[in-house]
Amino acid sequence: MGNYRKLWFTLIGVLIVTFSLLGYYGAEVYRTAPPIPAKIATAGGEVLFTHDSILDGQTAWQSVGGMQLGSIWGHGAYQAPDWTADWLHRELLNWLDVAAERAHGKPFAELDAAAQAVLRDRMKTEYRTNTYSPETGVATVSSVRADAIAMTALYYDQLFSDVPALHKTREHFAMKENTLPSPERRAQMTGFFFWTAWAAATERPGTTATYTNNWPHEPLVGNKPTAENMVWSVMSVVVMMAGVGFLVWGWAFLRKHEEVEPTPPQHDPLSRVPLTPSQRGLGKYLFLIVALFSFQVLLGGFTAHYTVEGQQFYGINVSQWFPYSLVRTWHIQSALFWIATGFLAAGLFLAPLINGGKDPAYQKLGVDILFWALVVVVVGSFVGNYLAIAQIMPPEWNFWLGHQGYEYVDLGRLWQIGKFTGIAFWLVLMLRGIVPALRTPGGDKNLLALLTASVVAIGLFYGAGFFYGERTHLSVMEYWRWWVVHLWVEGFFEVFATTALAFIFSTLGLVSPRMATAASLASASLFMLGGVPGTFHHLYFSGTTTPVMAVGASFSALEVVPLVVLGHEAWEHWRLQHRAKWMANLKWPLMCFVAVAFWNMLGAGVFGFMINPPIALYYLQGLNTTPVHAHAALFGVYGFLALGFTLLVLRYIRPQLVFSEWLMKTGFWWLNAGLVLMIATSLLPIGLFQFHASVSEGLWYARGEAFMQQPFMQTLRWVRTFGDVVFIVGALAMAWQVVSGLFGSRAPAQAGPYLAQARR
Repeated sequence: MGNYRKLWFTLIGVLIVTFSLLGYYGAEVYRTAPPIPAKIATAGGEVLFTHDSILDGQTAWQSVGGMQLGSIWGHGAYQAPDWTADWLHRELLNWLDVAAERAHGKPFAELDAAAQAVLRDRMKTEYRTNTYSPETGVATVSSVRADAIAMTALYYDQLFSDVPALHKTREHFAMKENTLPSPERRAQMTGFFFWTAWAAATERPGTTATYTNNWPHEPLVGNKPTAENMVWSVMSVVVMMAGVGFLVWGWAFLRKHEEVEPTPPQHDPLSRVPLTPSQRGLGKYLFLIVALFSFQVLLGGFTAHYTVEGQQFYGINVSQWFPYSLVRTWHIQSALFWIATGFLAAGLFLAPLINGGKDPAYQKLGVDILFWALVVVVVGSFVGNYLAIAQIMPPEWNFWLGHQGYEYVDLGRLWQIGKFTGIAFWLVLMLRGIVPALRTPGGDKNLLALLTASVVAIGLFYGAGFFYGERTHLSVMEYWRWWVVHLWVEGFFEVFATTALAFIFSTLGLVSPRMATAASLASASLFMLGGVPGTFHHLYFSGTTTPVMAVGASFSALEVVPLVVLGHEAWEHWRLQHRAKWMANLKWPLMCFVAVAFWNMLGAGVFGFMINPPIALYYLQGLNTTPVHAHAALFGVYGFLALGFTLLVLRYIRPQLVFSEWLMKTGFWWLNAGLVLMIATSLLPIGLFQFHASVSEGLWYARGEAFMQQPFMQTLRWVRTFGDVVFIVGALAMAWQVVSGLFGSRAPAQAGPYLAQARR
């Protein structure tokens, strides 16, 4: 540890404390998850649903795309309704009509105000009262509610079939005709939807809040923010402000001002190291990255168009072959594949450099095997997604080969195992280059040790996705799913990126090894402090209790803290290109890293904290404010990181290449401009209008057909086309630069004044 003892102990202490919190309250998630009753029955003994039929309904929902078609408990896609909120509201309206007919012989709307108030009060009492008996496993409902459930189930049965009366609604929800052909499976799915709504309306024993902490906002049943929600929302803001304050004080008083920047070498050190066979073999990785990137971006435009023409693409009915749920699945999965491949390629490029400029035995063979394994997983998972959503695949195969139904981990379990195996194999390839360097006596190995730790974490933590199965309780599944989506991606990939960049810049002689090591260790501590227990901020309303909300709100607020100094990081990356003449050849990778700092601040920081406090997320969960954060953070941060790594690796494995200024300016600036336009002119305005509707009426209305199909909302969705087109042009320019760089026969004539010097 040497001179970095305090920083190492700080990081180790942070990891011990934060993972202890994540594990302890993870056990709380298991213990307090909403029960799935053995039976849902009337007082007369009529069984409506059973434990097994509810779980069968969960698997049926997974097979149609799950979270890629509407959402459950606020998690999923945004065109179709949130099925929990929608079911609950429809069932409540049906209850009022059934009760009014029984008590007064006429519909609820025809009653006077006094009679309506009496029925509303009866309904609220009935729905919030917990009739579940742990001893018998039975939850009892009244005969009135049983009739309301049957009426609601009939609507859903027709919606997911091809009944002509609901054709227009299916168009508005971007659902294909006959989404779930089997009547039996449709009936089972309605049981699953009912159970999610039951948990959202039924008070947890010993409390006055429902199992989902009174989410969603539903005035008819008395769902409104809890006192704990308000308290921990305020506390999250206080913690965030305190964290920023302490960071500024630490920055001012603890930072070493006397650090002297090293004198850059006369020539690019990496360009003078001969390429190894495994590094030369990385070209196909870069091609796969931009191929998937282009595919993902084009699919993004295609998917967005479904929000205005729910079953068509400019008049062509394509939903029967490529429905919204499928193309959205592919859009998200291809993003994860190409971004992850960008990180893998960067690591494989560094491994021989760490190993003294030489390949371990059979490293090239390992790199080739890993590439083709990635191709198999990508193609296999995409084909499985198609067969599942088309309802061609047998239901019993769906989870394993088709579609898991859970956003960001949609690929079938077999392909998920293949992906984990590939990442683990990458870990082995990396360690074969790193371990000998760690064993070499002499030198400062601290930065390399941190890089090694981040590589191991990336290789192993994806395995958290195996801790749930096809019929695992939804709350438990959400806990482990966010280990992958939040902790693996937003935590360990962030540490790897920071450390890898520090290693590269110190190797280039642009920053001192001491400064690179200290900055990386400090950054890792800051990322992990908020990021690990901050995983719980995704679980406020997923059937968890107040302690989970408290931990998630407090620690996730700290995720914003390191982002306030990213303007300085952006400046540092920008000025690196002026430290030496040969750095002009690395201008565009550096520009991508500058963009990462900007979008980390805006997308992860501002837009992330916008939906982070419990009171904000109570109204915003499941609205278009979430894709504002998702697009700005996933592409803005990790996308630009992967593109920066891609350009950096390309620059060195094709030493004669000089980036085309025209292509790179078009690619870089149009990507950024397209992302800004997409957010500012469409996603954010839609989300803010929905926010008002959610607060004033309820989530069911903010996501409902009547609100979302208003002309001005349709116009806002059409406006997104402009941003999408700009973004697509930038993506294709970036992709063409990589492809032409890989396959071009010679450097362009306008090579630039420093090319000859860089080659010497």
